[in-house]
Amino acid sequence: MTPAPQPTGTSSERQRGALPIERIRVRVLEVTLDQPVPMSFSSLRSRRACFIEVHAGGLVGVGESWANYPSWAWAERVATVSQGVAPLLLGTDAADVRGVHDRLVRSLSSLGRQWGAPGPIWQAISGVDLALWDLHGKAAGRAVAQLLSAAPRDGVPAYASGVGPDQAAELAERALRADFNALKVKVGFGRDRDEATLRAVRSVGGDQVRVFADANQAWSLPEAAEMCAVLREYGVEWCEEPLADNVLEDLEELHRSTGMPLATGENVYSLAAFRRYVQSPAVAQIQPDVAKTGGLTTALAVADLAADHGTLVSPHCYTSALTVAGSAQLAAARREVDWVELDIRDNPLRTSLTAEPFVVRDGLLQVPSGPGLGVVLDEDRIRSYEIDVKEKAR
Repeated sequence: MTPAPQPTGTSSERQRGALPIERIRVRVLEVTLDQPVPMSFSSLRSRRACFIEVHAGGLVGVGESWANYPSWAWAERVATVSQGVAPLLLGTDAADVRGVHDRLVRSLSSLGRQWGAPGPIWQAISGVDLALWDLHGKAAGRAVAQLLSAAPRDGVPAYASGVGPDQAAELAERALRADFNALKVKVGFGRDRDEATLRAVRSVGGDQVRVFADANQAWSLPEAAEMCAVLREYGVEWCEEPLADNVLEDLEELHRSTGMPLATGENVYSLAAFRRYVQSPAVAQIQPDVAKTGGLTTALAVADLAADHGTLVSPHCYTSALTVAGSAQLAAARREVDWVELDIRDNPLRTSLTAEPFVVRDGLLQVPSGPGLGVVLDEDRIRSYEIDVKEKAR
């Protein structure tokens, strides 16, 4: 295994807090799947990760930007980071993580609105922000959670996601063998198939396993009301993104009519938008994604809002090891975080890129404790999955 890069800047420079950003590098990793992963709206045929490196003060922070969908999202992200984000960052002080985040949001949000694509802008900002927190921790020689909390948790509650609609029993068994005691099923494939998934999960886990559901915005309001009754029959505790377009007023109507606790947040952009969802009695679990909805800085602000309104936080996490690590640091630092999500399906970008694997014991994810995001990346493995973005774009 090739070791992680070592600091090359002077120690006095780092002690003064000066971390001038010298370089931004974007790397894309890809693994083609033998079996596509079905979603209610599409299918995932390849696992991809877009890593963003921030080089500053002789250190390298590494973050991740969501690039699962569509299949060309990585190409847009490379362009946005290289042409839109990097010019705003070069020469600025990486130690001012929140200041850099605010500058990017102010400079790029209006562009996202005019483009009609706020998501890609926030996803690019997320990758940079996560890299800056990683760099900040490395500069201090401490895990991010230790910078954010005087008493961070060593283990945080985790559930296994990605169960169903195919291989539901097999995936549920895999989750239980891995010491999870909660899991989330994929629904939104028609009542018969959804019920088959739920039956399979209950046949494996009985009443002991806690079950959540994710519809990926598959249903209309009448369909969701019907399906929430079905979910309740199988003891589902909350349902994630049940409605197409994720309109808050419709979510509130669904909650009023069914009583089902709801979860959402992975497709919510801006703190102002998050505030509306957090304040709603319909939303039991708010789900920022550290690689997608504004990075760790936004997720921390969402946790503050959630604490004020009694809402629980369950960060969305469906990409690589870096996002898992970032979610774990958030959860370790903030008691408002109720769950951390770990996809139980095969994904080498989650399981093969770190020197030490993630470990779940009795339902708790053990939080990586190394400097920065806590994990040591295996550079040889990263290179083995890395694609030539210039050649791929032709």
